[in-house]
Amino acid sequence: MRKNIVAGNWKMNKTLQEGLDLAKGLDAALKGKSLNCDVVIGTPFIHLASVAAAIDTKKIAVSAQNCADKASGAYTGEVSAAMVKSTGAEYVILGHSERREYYHETPEILKEKVLLALANGLKVIFCIGESLAEREANKQNAVCKAELEGSVFNLSAEDFAKITIAYEPIWAIGTGKTATSDQAEEIHAYIRSVIADKYGKEVAENTSILYGGSCKGSNAPELFSKPNIDGGLIGGASLNVEDFCAIIKAF
Repeated sequence: MRKNIVAGNWKMNKTLQEGLDLAKGLDAALKGKSLNCDVVIGTPFIHLASVAAAIDTKKIAVSAQNCADKASGAYTGEVSAAMVKSTGAEYVILGHSERREYYHETPEILKEKVLLALANGLKVIFCIGESLAEREANKQNAVCKAELEGSVFNLSAEDFAKITIAYEPIWAIGTGKTATSDQAEEIHAYIRSVIADKYGKEVAENTSILYGGSCKGSNAPELFSKPNIDGGLIGGASLNVEDFCAIIKAF
């Protein structure tokens, strides 16, 4: 049975102390509550170890927002998958459109990152999604399929089972625009069908596919009610305990 997941991506926000306060606040807010979804918070690298030590990681899993495409060595400023794992983090977010666009991460680079993350026992939240121009040209299906083929369809079925897909229409990230629940459901169903073509129906049915892109407490219930939407990868609304809890409550 696939999991419902609400994952926060803090991006480059919060000092260490602010991040600790946010994580502890979320931890306190969820204490004693039985949840119908897994909760994940994606913090900056420097927060990982401190946050993992300060919260109940059985209730809130910790994620990095990236890792290096090399195992170790003379790569100044990079953080390896092994380093991420050693902090107590359980997940890593890879393939986010901001990494692809601003830091020129190619499918080949992402393929290496995914392999290293899995080799070090991390679960991967892998992001795919089209730009506004691609959506207007009706290329969203082709773009999503190509991004899966380029970086994760090389995996065995066993390894692919450790991947969560996050569909993020780039035109809806931080813009306040959201795909309608029907638009989101349509492409989520398509993504699941592509996974089924590659790995079979059972693997596809067990893969969690999250929606990312201006998801908030007000629209989460409608999005999450769709059969192929298994949760969200949340940006802005994950930076505030109340806002993030409102999305978790949608389940």
